[in-house]
Amino acid sequence: MLEAAVVLLRLLQYMGSMILLGSSLFFAYALPRSGGGSVAGLPWVRSGLVAAGVLLALTSLLQIAAQSIQLSGTVSEGLKFETLAAVVSYMPQGKAAVVRAVAATAAVLALVLLRPGRARLATAAGFGTIATASLAWMGHAAATEGSLGRVHLLSDLLHVLAAAVWIGALAGFLGLLFAGPKTPEARANLHAALARFAGIGSAVVAVLILTGAVNSWILVGPDRLEGLWTTSYGRLLSLKVLLFVVMLGLAASNRYRLTPALGRSLGSRIGSGTESAALRRSIAVETALGIAVLLLVAWFGTLPPPA
Repeated sequence: MLEAAVVLLRLLQYMGSMILLGSSLFFAYALPRSGGGSVAGLPWVRSGLVAAGVLLALTSLLQIAAQSIQLSGTVSEGLKFETLAAVVSYMPQGKAAVVRAVAATAAVLALVLLRPGRARLATAAGFGTIATASLAWMGHAAATEGSLGRVHLLSDLLHVLAAAVWIGALAGFLGLLFAGPKTPEARANLHAALARFAGIGSAVVAVLILTGAVNSWILVGPDRLEGLWTTSYGRLLSLKVLLFVVMLGLAASNRYRLTPALGRSLGSRIGSGTESAALRRSIAVETALGIAVLLLVAWFGTLPPPA
């Protein structure tokens, strides 16, 4: 039961930090500075980011408690101040959880207190970057020693940051498609946002593939490839790669087929709703797959790798 709770807490921290970073960045560069489609004209943007920050802060603190219970073996011992303090003071995961909680709280305060605009989003994204980067200390990279450990930690750090940009953008697109206004101006803003993300998305995919290969090489190794189907870690990693490939296919379809179709329909009343609906379905499926990938990462991050 505790193991399942730990996996769930890890998943929620991944989601909260990635929305805080990726969605803040997305709204900052993808939306117009003023008008109905700007952040000021979309009040749900701030409330969504605040919710992600609060979720991240709470689950990070609960992560410390869960680690403490695992360390002590009992709930009563795990919740004692001495055990909690030991987790925070001596365990990299505990220290990283404190960093995430503080960064998430600072982001929420910035979103509540600062005036609407790109400066507020940039501040939230900055704290989201700190929170997301700390996730690298929640996985196996923090346990790899020596010079290889430094390479592994850097690779994992870049991996989670790139994933946050992608997952956060998907959350932003979903917001525009489902919670945003259904007007010609809104469709034009959506098309512009998709076009702006195209180049960024290509760079993100390149970073994910490169760093994912480095991480797999270290954790599985060329001499333990059979571990990809003979161990629980390997099977979950293989499933993650499969889902990632499907996400790439959907992203390519969005970029090269659905986004141009939406652009062609902007000047016409005919078909524009159809193209928006097709994008809505595609991005919803891509987002669901992204959450599934994060669940797998949260799960196999608690298992011993083949190497």
